[in-house]
This record gives sequence, C-alpha cells and structure tokens, in this order.
Amino acid sequence: MLNLLPDYPRSLQTPHSGYHWDKSARRFFEGWYYRVTLPDCGQTFAFMYSIEDPIGGQPHSGGSAQILGPNDEYLCRTFPRVDRFWAWQHDLGIGHWGKSEQTHPPDYLDPEVFKHQVAEGYQGTATLNQGALFEPGSGQSAAWHYEIKPVYGWGDVNRPQQSTAGWLSQFQIFEPGWQILMAHGLATGWVDWNGDRYEFADAPAYGEKNWGGAFPQKWFWLNCNAFEDEPDLALTAGGGRRGVLWWMESVALVGLHYRGKFYEFVPWNAQVHWEIHPWGNWRMWAQQADYEIELTATTDRPGTMLRAPTAAGLIFACRDTMRGTLTLELRERGQRILQAQSALCGLEVGGEPWQEVWRSQA
Repeated sequence: MLNLLPDYPRSLQTPHSGYHWDKSARRFFEGWYYRVTLPDCGQTFAFMYSIEDPIGGQPHSGGSAQILGPNDEYLCRTFPRVDRFWAWQHDLGIGHWGKSEQTHPPDYLDPEVFKHQVAEGYQGTATLNQGALFEPGSGQSAAWHYEIKPVYGWGDVNRPQQSTAGWLSQFQIFEPGWQILMAHGLATGWVDWNGDRYEFADAPAYGEKNWGGAFPQKWFWLNCNAFEDEPDLALTAGGGRRGVLWWMESVALVGLHYRGKFYEFVPWNAQVHWEIHPWGNWRMWAQQADYEIELTATTDRPGTMLRAPTAAGLIFACRDTMRGTLTLELRERGQRILQAQSALCGLEVGGEPWQEVWRSQA
C-alpha cells in the first residue's frame, strides 16, 4: 500500500500503525482518532472511528463513526455491516462504507471516487481523512476532506519511533493497547458541519489508536498541539486502570514534542503522579533524572458524552471537551526551559463513574 502514500515520511511511522485483528472469534475492538484544531476560530473537529468483533455475527459486531465538532457538538453513526469495513495490516489505512454505489469488496478509493460513490462512510490514512455522515432523525450532517503532513510521530525525529506503551505492547499482555500515531501534523482541507463550511491550511492535526479484547476500568486524557506562541509544541498525557494478565494496574504517561526533541515520562523511566477530578480539573506531574514536567488543566464547560467500546458494546462511557485551559511547565535540572498555555486543550475522563478525586502514581 506504500504507493498510496507517496509523500509520507516513512521514518515517522510508529509501531502498531497497522490493523491488529488476528481473525479470531475472541472479543476484540480497534479504534482510531483523528483531530484537527482551528486556532483562528477556536474550534476543533475530533473524528473517532471504531470496529468491534469484526468476525461478524456477534452481539456487538459492527462499526461506528463519531465526531465531536464545534462547541463540543456531537454526531454519531453506526455501520452494522462488518463486511463493509477495511483496514491495512502494516500501515495506517482504514475505512467503512455505509451507503455506497460500490459493489466490490471495500478498500481504499481515490478521494474523488470516494466523494462521488460513497454517500456515507469514511476513509483515513496517515496523510488523509475523508468522509460523510447524515443523521436522518435530526437532519444533522457532516462531510470532510483534508490532507495531513506529519511532523512528529512518537519519538525523536531522527530516531526510530516508539511504542507508546513500551515494547511489551506488541504482546497480548496489556489490554487495551494504546499508540500515538502522530503527535503533531499539519492539515489542509475543509469540514462541512451542518452546512457551515470550515476551510483551513496547515492547521494542527493529531492521531492515535487503541485496540484489544479487554477494556480499562477508568481512564483520563489530556492532549494539545495548539499552544499560544508555541507552534512547535505537542503534548499527549493520560492514564488508566487496565488489566495485566490476571491483575489490574494503574498506569500513566506524559509525552512532549518540542523543537525536534521528545521528552518522555513513563513508569519505566520516571515517577508519574496524577490528581484527576470526576470532571473539571486535571493535574499531572512527573520527574526523571534530568527533567520535570507539570500540567494543570481545567474547564468550566459541561463536556459531551461520547460512546466508547466496552465489554457491554459501544455505549456512552466518557466525557470530553476540546475547549480546556492548560498550563504546562518543563524544567531541566530545576531550571525552567518551557512554559506554555492553551485554551484549546482536549480533556477526557472515562470508565466507571467517578465519585471522588483519583490520586495515584506510576
């Protein structure tokens, strides 16, 4: 499939970019997340694609496409036919056809062919995100087509890219798996949201994925690559309580790309602490041999409930906003080397209902 991505810098492809399903009948899901932020108007579009039990014939078999749009508005469509889903095994390439004139097995289409022959569905690669959705009951609709120039994968630019959860994530030990596919990129194209057209050039873009046959009990997430006066800065941080073989563990990490360098704070090289409220406040801090980082994020917005794959299928299980306020400070041997702010931070909590503040460390 490499000929379909002629301008993609192969050095930025991360591990786990390809599809993980092994064609077995075990409970399985895989999900992909594309996002583009428009600093000029203060809005964000987050696209969430998923497939569950792709063998078909199971209670939760099927796919979905969700969009968190302007002002945290929400649109979702499900695609029950798993035979209309496709994915590449070794590269990032996915798609699901809902209403389509195509009769052959699904696969990547030239964007112009997709536009005219797939009335509802999506397709995405490392350099493209395209699709259309329509909700008959409400009349809500969305269409989108933008190209992506990757800037950062997950790791230093001139070194092999890293597995977000470490090299052991290639084994079926830690589930679900999590991989940042593109910590930062530049998107050019358009989104039509209920008739309002948003056009953009070199807007901050982001991508990640998760997969597996088990589901975390609860989790949190902070993400931003649209900082004030810092165009070459991208942050992803998060944590959760997940299964490891026959026990549960709490894990978290902070990853920062800044001016070509990757700063990674993970349990095997740092102490990572967090204090996450049921909603409205996120705080993380981490220390390693030479560096320290501190994150504080807040929101007074109510957030939007999103669906997520769970043991009970695709259900409302997390709350998000793309309008969080974030402050970030990075120090080297006690000396501050970066302080940054944003009012366009993505924030999420998910999983079991939270009744109290979650304080922990990894």
